[in-house]
Amino acid sequence: MKLQERIEILVKLGEYLNESLSPEDTAQWQTTLHQASARNAWFTNEHIRCATQAISNRFLKKELLTDWAKLYDITDNPTPKKIGIVMAGNIPMVGFHDLLCVFISGHRAICKLSSKDDVLLNHLIGVMTQWDSVINEYLQVTERLNDCDAYIATGSNNSARYFEHYFGKYPSIIRKNRTSVAILNGKESKEELDALADDIMLYFGLGCRNVTQIAVPHGYDFLPLLDSLKKYRHFFDHPKYKNNYDYQLTIYIMNNLFYMTNDSIVLIENEQPFSPIGTLHYMYYDQEEAMYQSLQNHPDIQAIIGRNGIPFGKAQTPSLTDYADGVDVIQFLKNLPNIT
Repeated sequence: MKLQERIEILVKLGEYLNESLSPEDTAQWQTTLHQASARNAWFTNEHIRCATQAISNRFLKKELLTDWAKLYDITDNPTPKKIGIVMAGNIPMVGFHDLLCVFISGHRAICKLSSKDDVLLNHLIGVMTQWDSVINEYLQVTERLNDCDAYIATGSNNSARYFEHYFGKYPSIIRKNRTSVAILNGKESKEELDALADDIMLYFGLGCRNVTQIAVPHGYDFLPLLDSLKKYRHFFDHPKYKNNYDYQLTIYIMNNLFYMTNDSIVLIENEQPFSPIGTLHYMYYDQEEAMYQSLQNHPDIQAIIGRNGIPFGKAQTPSLTDYADGVDVIQFLKNLPNIT
């Protein structure tokens, strides 16, 4: 497939996803939604739609894809390589961007889907294959990754050790656990705090771009933020989230720890950026600029949200060039040695 053909089929996929967001979803997509939710209870219809909208609007527009390809001078027919992709499954279709990078570059994506997210991406690959059978040469799903020329693997800190063992001798990108932090100064508007609530709560806080810790000045008034977070009180209707919230709250009470809650999430002071489901950590700072600088190269931080970082409410809508862990996947693919 030439570059323009690859772009056209991606645009068509974006149109298909946009149609699926309408009130009159296709029966095929409705079935897929139910299957995905049954497979993984954390994948609610609400969150699948959020992920679908982000992919269709931020990735699969013709002008965006065209400009992206021009940025790297992607050619029509590069020397094709087999790229093994081990995908995570923490939020719906989280591995789509890696698949997209490989496909737009003209290489072959050999995908090992997460057992937690093997319905939605299988469906999208199947839809594209129905439109053009040559997609079978570019996008494949497998249980084992063998004989690939390079690898992109995303997982936990523990699984990363296995990835290093199996893939370390090949060109590879290996990602570990990451999370995101917001820096507040107490001057945020209600609209900004409402947007921050989305950064914190979307996908139940399971994404690496979800805010799991906030940094605030001494004397910060938490009440406006707690009020904005109430928009997600309906999460208590989700048994898995409610069970996690109750468990964490019980621990804090039993250990006589100071906490704040609004019946949707618990806030507790903790210097660690990773917080459990149902909890938001906070820490205090003395100087805002120094706080930003201290987090810039933090190995556990995926994104910094705030006045001098990613705008509030935009954490879960990355652009095509917002690469996970700051590693440029397209440049990685361009720099792969030619196969002899």
